[in-house]
Amino acid sequence: MTELLQVTDVVAGYGDGPAILNGASVTVQPGKVHCIIGPNGAGKSTLLKAICGMLRIRQGAVRFKGDSLVGLRPDQVLRRGICFVPQERALFPKMTVRENLRMGGFSLTDTTDLERRIDEIEDRFPILRDRRDQHAGTMSGGQQQTLAMARTMILKPDIVMLDEPSLGLAPKIVQEVFGIMQVMAEAGITILIVEQNALMGLKHADWGVVLDLGRTLFEGPAAEVLADPRIQELYLGGKKVA
Repeated sequence: MTELLQVTDVVAGYGDGPAILNGASVTVQPGKVHCIIGPNGAGKSTLLKAICGMLRIRQGAVRFKGDSLVGLRPDQVLRRGICFVPQERALFPKMTVRENLRMGGFSLTDTTDLERRIDEIEDRFPILRDRRDQHAGTMSGGQQQTLAMARTMILKPDIVMLDEPSLGLAPKIVQEVFGIMQVMAEAGITILIVEQNALMGLKHADWGVVLDLGRTLFEGPAAEVLADPRIQELYLGGKKVA
C-alpha cells in the first residue's frame, strides 16, 4: 500500500533550542487510524507540530502524497489536506458553535457549499445542531472537543492529526471522543493521534508508533504493539493486554 504521509528521520525543536525530535519517522497509510505513544517529553506533540508546519524541520523529510511539506506554513499544509487539532482545541470561545464551524471552512469561497457542509456536520453530530447558537467557550470540555474535531471535517481533509484529544476529560466523555474519531475514520479520513492514554489509543487504532527521546523505537500494527511485553512494561504500566 502506498504511504499517504511519510516522515523520515526528522530533527526539530523550538526556536534555537535543543532538538526535541532526533530522527523521528512515521509511516501513515490512507484510511487507517495511527496512534503515537511514548513517555512525557518523548516529542509526540512536537512531531505533529513539525508535520503541520508550526515548527521548522532542521533535518529529515516529510512527504505528503509524494510532495515535500518541509518549509511550508501551517495554512499551506492545511490547504493540501492535513488538519491539526492541538491540545487547547483552538476554538473561538466568544463565537457560536455555528460560527466556529464556518471558521473551519474559511478557505471555501462558495458560501452555499460551506453552509451545506456545515449542515452535513450537524447531521453527523446532533449536539452541535442543538448548541449551534451557544458560545463555544460556555460548552463543556467534551462538547468543545466534539466541536474541534467535527470542525476539521468541513474541509474534507485527507488527514486529521489529534493531539491528546482525551486530556482532562471524564472516562465517559473519553469514550465519546473515540466514538467521534471512529465517525471520522468511517468518513474516509486518515487519523494520526497522540494519546496520553496509550492503552485506549492503541485499542482504537490500526497502527501503533512508539516514540521515545525524539526517536521512533518501533512502529507496526496496533495489535502487535499492544501484545509486545516490552511495550507493556515500558509504556502501558506493565498491564498485560488480553
